[in-house]
Amino acid sequence: MQNTVAELMRISPVADDLAKRFAKAGHRLYLVGGSVRDAMLGRLSADLDFTTDARPDQVLAIVSAWGDAVWDVGIAFGTVGVTKQGKTLEITTFRADSYDRVGRNPEVTFGDSIEGDLLRRDFTVNAMAIDLTTQTFIDPHDGLRALHEQVLDTPATPQESFADDPLRMLRAARFAAQLGFTAAPRVVDAMTSMAEEIDRITAERVQAELSKLMLATDPRPGLELLVDTGLAERVLPEVPGMRLAIDEHHQHKDVYQHSLTVLAQAIDLETRHEPTSEPDLVLRLAALLHDVGKPATREFQPGGGVSFHHHEVVGARMVRKRLRALKYSKEIVEDVSQLVFLHLRFHGYGKGEWTDSAVRRYVTDAGPLLTRLHKLVRADCTTRNRRKAAALQATYDDLEARIARIKAQEDLDRVRPDLDGNAIMELLGLKPGPEVGKAWKFLKELRLDRGPLEHDEAVAELKRWAAENGIGEPS
Repeated sequence: MQNTVAELMRISPVADDLAKRFAKAGHRLYLVGGSVRDAMLGRLSADLDFTTDARPDQVLAIVSAWGDAVWDVGIAFGTVGVTKQGKTLEITTFRADSYDRVGRNPEVTFGDSIEGDLLRRDFTVNAMAIDLTTQTFIDPHDGLRALHEQVLDTPATPQESFADDPLRMLRAARFAAQLGFTAAPRVVDAMTSMAEEIDRITAERVQAELSKLMLATDPRPGLELLVDTGLAERVLPEVPGMRLAIDEHHQHKDVYQHSLTVLAQAIDLETRHEPTSEPDLVLRLAALLHDVGKPATREFQPGGGVSFHHHEVVGARMVRKRLRALKYSKEIVEDVSQLVFLHLRFHGYGKGEWTDSAVRRYVTDAGPLLTRLHKLVRADCTTRNRRKAAALQATYDDLEARIARIKAQEDLDRVRPDLDGNAIMELLGLKPGPEVGKAWKFLKELRLDRGPLEHDEAVAELKRWAAENGIGEPS
């Protein structure tokens, strides 16, 4: 309890003041759920969760003149939000929801006791509370013991809990990733037997949980729990699907294990080069999914080899389809699928045989994703052969050095033709239309091949191309 007391002392001015206001109005206020759990772990954030016997309109009356800002977006679910001295507080009336176990949302019912409210919580480590008036610790479901043992279990039976809200099964995986906790055997059994119940949950809610899982310090335990229980088959089937393909290098049990290793290495690279960077969802999704095209492209070669020709093309298409189904933003869909599409491009570099033109195209095709592509390609090296791994890293070092050298000579971040559309139309006597676009594309390809051209040289090349293709009337 020492960590809890220390953390409570840190927030006590705000929490104590708020609790006194509720007591003066004849109500009780409790710190609850994840806030208590995190206080126990010594990692309480500035976002605090409270519960109370006061009804939402009574909560509003108490906090309206006290908070720096108040919002009631969640009031239909009994939640009022408040900011005070840089802290974000959410105060929710005791809940005793009922579920029809067919639809996706509960019928919101307000409860009358803290014990009843805690019973409806997802896991016992989230079913602890502290009465802020008396500083009394409330733990009817032995959450403190579960916290010490790092076990995820449910206050009610897992079957009841997951039938009420199947999303809790994904939360179990998310907490396994965020906290490093292990799901209790009965929780794993229920997740396995009830996996299809997740189909009741909207894609948006599933996506939100998957994103939180992927952004955890170590997503692997959560992903493994999803795969082992069959839940991944319902929400991200491409991941367990990779267990079907044997890694052609025979360095991992399968492509699935290889992909988990690549994800871990990509996470390490997030901060190694950029110590202040935040967890990168796009990079992490690309690392996990970069090889999803392998099962569909697997071919056995004479002599026992295995190939996966064009798996990056197939994989990019699969990733785009899956992320769209999960309702990810257009930007995330396009960025992740493009990284998957490009992740093999480097392996054509050989020992540095690429021309400057090829290097320009690598940079141009990656565009703003170049830094992420660097990390993904480096993370994709999972060979246990130290000499081979060192050679691959040295070769990529050389490519990055060449990119830097060419960037110092020309603007690689904004490769444009040496002549713009207006100049093209004037030189060729064209009006706006498809032919201008074709000329622009020709000049861009020329720019990528040869680098920046002098104006007169660009004009001469344009006129030569136009004459060969019967376009315009060169002046």
